Amino acid sequence: MTTLLIKDARCIATQDDARTELKGASILIRDGFIDRILPAGTDLRALVAEVDEVIDARKHVVIPGLVNTHHHMVQCLTRAIPGVQNAELFSWLKGLYPIWAGLTPEMVKVSNQVAMGELLLSGCTTSSDHLYIYPNGVRLDDSIEAAHTIGMRFTATRGSMSVGESQGGLPPDRVVEKEDFILQETRRLIETWHDTKPGAMLQVAVAPCSPFTVSQDLMRESAKLARAYGVRLHTHLAENDHDIAYTREHFNCTPAEYVEDLGWVGQDVWHAHCVKLDEHGSHLFAKTGTGIAHCPCSNMRLASGILPLRKLLNLGVPVGLGVDGSASNDAGHLLNEARQAMLLARVGKALEPFGCDTGPSEMTPRDALWLATRGGARVLGRSDIGQIVPGKCADLAMYRTDTLSMAGGAVHDPLGALMLCSSDNADYTVVNGRVVVRQGELTTVDTGALIERQNTLAWQLAQQAGTR
Repeated sequence: MTTLLIKDARCIATQDDARTELKGASILIRDGFIDRILPAGTDLRALVAEVDEVIDARKHVVIPGLVNTHHHMVQCLTRAIPGVQNAELFSWLKGLYPIWAGLTPEMVKVSNQVAMGELLLSGCTTSSDHLYIYPNGVRLDDSIEAAHTIGMRFTATRGSMSVGESQGGLPPDRVVEKEDFILQETRRLIETWHDTKPGAMLQVAVAPCSPFTVSQDLMRESAKLARAYGVRLHTHLAENDHDIAYTREHFNCTPAEYVEDLGWVGQDVWHAHCVKLDEHGSHLFAKTGTGIAHCPCSNMRLASGILPLRKLLNLGVPVGLGVDGSASNDAGHLLNEARQAMLLARVGKALEPFGCDTGPSEMTPRDALWLATRGGARVLGRSDIGQIVPGKCADLAMYRTDTLSMAGGAVHDPLGALMLCSSDNADYTVVNGRVVVRQGELTTVDTGALIERQNTLAWQLAQQAGTR
């Protein structure tokens, strides 16, 4: 059993149901869970003498660890590829599929550690990842190994592509898999890795890639498999106008009708993007509790559109945030993603017909933080993360208030400044009671060696595809 005391915090945003904010309070962590919240003025001398570690938080804003609901971590290897810097979704994918076809197990492990390290430094403690391409012996186990190594709470989704260009799909035939094998491999991963216990560090979800890469049969069979094992379902949906056109041309329906017919709605399902979800789809998602991973930076990078965030939240649709792949963002800073979600919701409202007088109040700083914590936890089906409450997982992020970027802001409202000012890295990040970022540095990997290896592999991957 290990104990950690976070002492005398400048501000704690508990993200409990009442959105309680505490000043001068302390947090006792025991064996991976939050044991107690001690109010300001509590005599802590006895505790200080007993615990394994004390962190002085007098200059920190403390929030629950951020939750990332959508990522493609291997894409860290293909950031800023010149040929697709100005491409929309479909041409962007076609430009990158041939490069990703060269992925190896080592590339997956290294790139995933890079992506997870970046997330942890931003204050993110739980992440999902959508790996849907498996060339050259790559397995989802490679991503899982990276999460174990770096110490991140992880939802590993077994993605897949089964419909290649010869069958009317988008990806080259050489990167698709047989559907029987996909289902067999998904079953193996669930039985091997999925943990149902409270505080689980690893869970598995079922995630065929998209309407333009898999068959309707695979979607139906994947839903049956997931529900037989009680795991969650994830895919891309309604990302841009080309996505809508493909669904109409090939299936004669809207994206919402597509997932409704295939059984891909419900509280155990979340879809990435949904920028172009129609009125019927919005109400369907609200009625069924179907979740959305909102990826504002990626949607802007690829010019896909603006999610009507406030409208969906007002309807009751579960929404969390995702950084999306690091070749369409090209970053993995989840605190900044929350800030961008707030800003994009405001400008999106102002761009509606006839303008709007309420644009700035569409998404407040505290609303954005809720999305990045409680919203993400709900979308991933986790009631044990996303809040600083006794009995919940000890996943926390701590940001200094005495930095240049917070100067003149934190004196007025430390929590508001965290979301409105420049997005700094976390000073401390705690996952499962373990300090994985200490004073702005990762504690679980050699960052310098990791960056060097990542750069070597990224160059090799592009070179063998003929883009270098």
